[in-house]
Amino acid sequence: PVSEPYQGGDEIQHPVTLTQGFWLSDHEVTQGEYQSVMGINPSRFTGDSNRPVEMVDWNMAVGYCQKLTERERAAGRITAQQAYRLPTEAEWEYAARAGTTGQRYGELDAIAWWSGNSGGQTHPVKQMGANAWGLHDMIGNVWEWCSDWYGPYPTGSVTDPTGPSSGPGRVLRGGCW
Repeated sequence: PVSEPYQGGDEIQHPVTLTQGFWLSDHEVTQGEYQSVMGINPSRFTGDSNRPVEMVDWNMAVGYCQKLTERERAAGRITAQQAYRLPTEAEWEYAARAGTTGQRYGELDAIAWWSGNSGGQTHPVKQMGANAWGLHDMIGNVWEWCSDWYGPYPTGSVTDPTGPSSGPGRVLRGGCW
């Protein structure tokens, strides 16, 4: 809503309906997880494989999803119809809010690593309080990529939105340290 603190002028509240189920990890991709799939660790803040991987651009995130899909299909852990992918912005917000209607699902210092409590660095995942659906670090520690291009929000009701077909860049959500 317009009354929400830090609400951007380009954010237009509108009804969104999601009709397709999706899965989301309960934490950001860790450096250990990323390295096991990609063979590299591009992170600046290393030393603990449970820290979130950072210094990853959108193409690297999509590449990780593709390689993880190939590995998990080959191992028989997912079917040929299943694939890992980035969430849409609408899916990300739905998961982050976890049924809440307020700006956040708890007090900021209890649920997020941000500039006021992070000491200027990332921290191991799942150290802060989870939202009602058990998802950690949705609004802190590292920014999270979405599949959408950045662009104007619709003004009316939408179903399963995937964002505009092009734009100046991809959508990041969540906030960081």
